Amino acid sequence: MHEPGCALHRRLHAALAPADLIAVGAVRRRLRAALNHWGVPELADTAELLASELVTNALLHTERGAVLDAVLTPEQRLRIEVQDTTSRLPGRRTPSETATSGRGLLLVEALADDWGVQLRGDGKVTWFELGAA
Repeated sequence: MHEPGCALHRRLHAALAPADLIAVGAVRRRLRAALNHWGVPELADTAELLASELVTNALLHTERGAVLDAVLTPEQRLRIEVQDTTSRLPGRRTPSETATSGRGLLLVEALADDWGVQLRGDGKVTWFELGAA
């Protein structure tokens, strides 16, 4: 039997239905609870913000939902992947000062230690990594 918080328990998986933007809040809460349980609450604010940006983008720009996977490595490195069902790569925009959208990837680029996009199957995975302080 494994203790809570051991390596085998440091995974979070969430499947989101198409256009279910209400579920984004639930994913944020589950992610924060997992990070607290795993002993890295200092990652929660940034991870929650960036994960919600990627999940929201996936739900707004695809028709078949999204899947979020979060893994905390033994080295205390958090990797969050959001998989969707379109192979169209995300593009960074330069939003106007009054725009209410278009800043998601700018935030990911500014706050994540590393990030990227990989084509996978019939879609893509957009991911980011954060290291514990």
